[in-house]
Amino acid sequence: MPNKLFMIDGSHPCATVERALTMKGIPYKTVELVPPLHAPVAKALFGVRTVPAMTFEDGLKVSGSRAILAELERRVPEPSLWPTDPERRAAVAAAERWGDEVFQSIPRRILWPAFQRNPKALPSFTENSKIPAPGAALVAAAPVLTRIERRMNGATDAATRADLLALPAHLDRIDAWIADGTLGGEPPNAADLQILPSVRLLMTIGDVAPLIEGRPVADLVRRALPAIGGHVPAGTYPAEWLPAPAAAT
Repeated sequence: MPNKLFMIDGSHPCATVERALTMKGIPYKTVELVPPLHAPVAKALFGVRTVPAMTFEDGLKVSGSRAILAELERRVPEPSLWPTDPERRAAVAAAERWGDEVFQSIPRRILWPAFQRNPKALPSFTENSKIPAPGAALVAAAPVLTRIERRMNGATDAATRADLLALPAHLDRIDAWIADGTLGGEPPNAADLQILPSVRLLMTIGDVAPLIEGRPVADLVRRALPAIGGHVPAGTYPAEWLPAPAAAT
């Protein structure tokens, strides 16, 4: 049985796992699911409703990007996703945990309400999908899809507005990790793989991209990750929901 990655096209934690699989040279096949139908499928197969999730060739099942990366490291230790120095290893572990437990959910809470406000943006995020879905059908289905996804991800207006206003502080934290070497080394470490895909996805949102551009993390994302499709036009969110972009330095 081949290694199989159950994933959603365009998902940032799925991109985390795919980058790690490629780095380690581990062969795998993808099983693409579509939101929100992925939830019952993942629940039936893995006991949780989220992806990424993997079945390995020996039958082991693992779900969640951080748990999968740990299993990949165990199976194929080189190239390592972890520094050997204990202090730096602890710093990477803390950043990876924050990227998974805190930061990873923010793009979902911002993106799904954006699709509800601007459903015509939704088809641009499916251009690389292996599952054909006419753009007009996606736009027509957007009211139902976005309502379900917003409920699943706790993306209330209050939560989304809070995420937008808190984003500069999160980006400051990421830039500080780049400055001290926790992020941005070669090869990428587990924290890079966990955090940078989330930033990349946020950069597709026109109202959010100006908060990221000009920062060290924007340059790192472009160096470390391939470009992705998808774009939500600026003006989707009310101006009063958005913090002012950081002054250029």
